[in-house]
Amino acid sequence: MTEKDPSAHDPAAQSHAAGGQPQPEAGQSGWSGATAQPGTPADPGPAAQYPAPAEYTQPSEPKYHTMTGADPAYGTPSPWSAQGAQTPQGTYTQPGATPPPNPYAPPGAHGLPGDTSIYNVPGAPPRRAKSGSGKLLAGVAAVALLVGGVAGGTVGYLTSGTNKGPAVNALDAPKPAQQTAAAPAGSVESVAKKLSPSVVELQVAGRTAQGEGSGFVLSTDGYILTNNHVVEVAANGGQIQSVFPDGKKAPAKVIGRDPTTDIAVVKVDNVSGLTPVELGRSDDLRVGQSVVAIGSPFELTGTVTSGIVSSLHRPVRAGGNNGDQATVMDAVQTDAAINPGNSGGPLANMSGQVIGINSAIYSPQSSSSRGGSSEGANVGIGFAIPIDQARRTADDIIKTGKATQTYIGAKVQDAQGGGAQLGDITPGSPAEKAGLKPGDVVTKIDDRTIDSADTLIAAIRTRAPDEKVTFTLNNSRTVDVTLGGQPVPN
Repeated sequence: MTEKDPSAHDPAAQSHAAGGQPQPEAGQSGWSGATAQPGTPADPGPAAQYPAPAEYTQPSEPKYHTMTGADPAYGTPSPWSAQGAQTPQGTYTQPGATPPPNPYAPPGAHGLPGDTSIYNVPGAPPRRAKSGSGKLLAGVAAVALLVGGVAGGTVGYLTSGTNKGPAVNALDAPKPAQQTAAAPAGSVESVAKKLSPSVVELQVAGRTAQGEGSGFVLSTDGYILTNNHVVEVAANGGQIQSVFPDGKKAPAKVIGRDPTTDIAVVKVDNVSGLTPVELGRSDDLRVGQSVVAIGSPFELTGTVTSGIVSSLHRPVRAGGNNGDQATVMDAVQTDAAINPGNSGGPLANMSGQVIGINSAIYSPQSSSSRGGSSEGANVGIGFAIPIDQARRTADDIIKTGKATQTYIGAKVQDAQGGGAQLGDITPGSPAEKAGLKPGDVVTKIDDRTIDSADTLIAAIRTRAPDEKVTFTLNNSRTVDVTLGGQPVPN
């Protein structure tokens, strides 16, 4: 069910005059102090000759852990230094133990005690030890080898031994520098900064109902664009209170409205210096491009949400009496979060230009409701009126006090097999002048496929009066039609 924010009606087709009235796991398993470093020759000596110290045997080390123990294969101090060797702090000795072959020595070189060739890295040239210093250098080379294998955290264990050092507390760290850079261009932040000063909350009260919604400033002297369904309860003697981003409040009055496109203009008097929005265009929108919505959902003024354009030219029947076709929009669909109270607020591109008016949501959990009711909430499917259409209607209202509706003057219903079937034709209407007949089935308008009556109505209402279009009928006949325009009663 499609809900006008949040109101909706079941989309069953009915007859109506078209336009007429309303970290990975490597090295974790069973390793011990006798494990060779990956990619090096295995220790040829018997395992009992070089028993692993107990503190290195960790067969059940958990996955994705921080190693606080030491694994010789991964950069720990060598436990096999010859007896009596002078070793750096943090290394270990094994009485009577013979060190294993040096895995990086060339064939025939074993790196045993007394051998003065030290091979501490693969491919490194042999270095001769100074007389009497072989054992010491052997121990140092082993440590250097292991440190070279793991360049980071192991060094801490080699130098600190069992002393872990003083505790570090994030609360003792100074605050980072205050953010002073401008918001990056094309970011949600930059859009919000540009557009938020122009978005207002509208609190509406009528004789029998009250609610709230959103709107945005069109002019410095107080014209505000919103949805018809936001202000209609106050159209006849009700009250509208506008709440600006700085907290200031001012009464507003309805200048004009169009129920067929769900657009209205209100005016706040005795104000100046307001910040108008920048209007974009909706005829070049692309599915997948990023958008930002701003409004007052559930009276949470100045709420910013973001998403993408999910679809274009979505025929949405979002109101009208008894679920008829009084309000059918050629909507921009978005997944930006829209909730009750967002109605009438702007949908903007990433340049901060308004490209739509948030108007309806799809909410399958609830029945239809109007105004500021809390029934229905965002499920990731929202609809906005294209700004090209809204701009034209708002301009008519401001200049004449009334909206002008585009029409052809024919009733229309869904056709079997797809398309929109024409019914009664109004005498003297654009449809009659073009030679259209009852029973004709429209399948295209220009290059746009028409698959239902609602699609035809939405397509016509996005066009301007006096615009010429080509209808393609189901018999492949084409008819040129000059669209008409008629005032919409408030």
